[in-house]
Amino acid sequence: MSESGTARRRGLAVMVAVELLLIGLGLGVARGLDVHDHPARRPVANLFGPDFVDIDAVRPGPTPAATAAPGAATGTYTWDCGRNEDGHRNTANVVTAPGYPGQAHHVHDYVGNVSTDVDSTPRSLAAAGTTCRNGDRSTYFWPVLRTVADGAGPTGHSGHDGVIQVPTEVTLTYSGSPRGNVVAMPARLAATVGDAVAATNGGARAAATWTCASTPDRRATAYPVCPAGDRVLRVFDFPSCWDGRRVDSPDHRAHLVFPDPDGGCPRNTFPVPRLRLTLAYDLPPGVQFRIDAFDGQHNSPLTDHAFFVNLMPEPLMAQVVACLNSGRTCRDG
Repeated sequence: MSESGTARRRGLAVMVAVELLLIGLGLGVARGLDVHDHPARRPVANLFGPDFVDIDAVRPGPTPAATAAPGAATGTYTWDCGRNEDGHRNTANVVTAPGYPGQAHHVHDYVGNVSTDVDSTPRSLAAAGTTCRNGDRSTYFWPVLRTVADGAGPTGHSGHDGVIQVPTEVTLTYSGSPRGNVVAMPARLAATVGDAVAATNGGARAAATWTCASTPDRRATAYPVCPAGDRVLRVFDFPSCWDGRRVDSPDHRAHLVFPDPDGGCPRNTFPVPRLRLTLAYDLPPGVQFRIDAFDGQHNSPLTDHAFFVNLMPEPLMAQVVACLNSGRTCRDG
């Protein structure tokens, strides 16, 4: 074959290749997708938006200390307060803004004390009923989780609507201290974990609350994309080193702080029972979700947070402390 014939064949091949590429690009545009942005080629979290992360891409957290100090409080105490089947919800916050109704789009879920509302007082809370089977009158609350409504945008940032999801399971567990015995919490001790305005104040107080039931050691500050059939979890580990004097403080944190990395308490603080509050959700496959948040926080998962106010009757708190300090595994209700 002559050189001119070979050149013509090569030119024809190049033209065909270019045409096929243009056709592919045209199909991608027609479907609203860039050819490099096809769902099959993108990380799964990117299909939901930047607030989501594939849980398999999250590194496991640090391994707890292998051994506890002699005399440490190694017990656990778990009890049942339901999962808010009765729909106790409102926009009040008896810790940070008592007496203020709150913003209409920042709704809290509650378990425990059935009377917690804008007009609650220490006396009214102490006299109210409870959803806890062991008689714990404490109040536990957190922002509701909603599935994203149709038309709310790819990350659900354009509104405050959506269907509120009732947790499938709510677990409350107190643990002790790996460095020594715990002391009883005083009545009305308030505790805070996470930060409702973390998206705009730098995130220093944000808590990694998000994970999946199959990967509890992988905690993130982003909404997790879990394997099919898995549960979405929110895990709140509260501070547990008390200053021994106050039940609250101006920032609602200084009186009750987190332990050091080795589990010990900072100087001039004392270990009290440490609460872990775990919320589990069964969500339809592929659904997007978000928590209620203040305006300007864009429903960011970084703003997840929770509160509790201790109103356990003294005999019940003494029972909890004895369980933890004796190293037993206890379960009520």
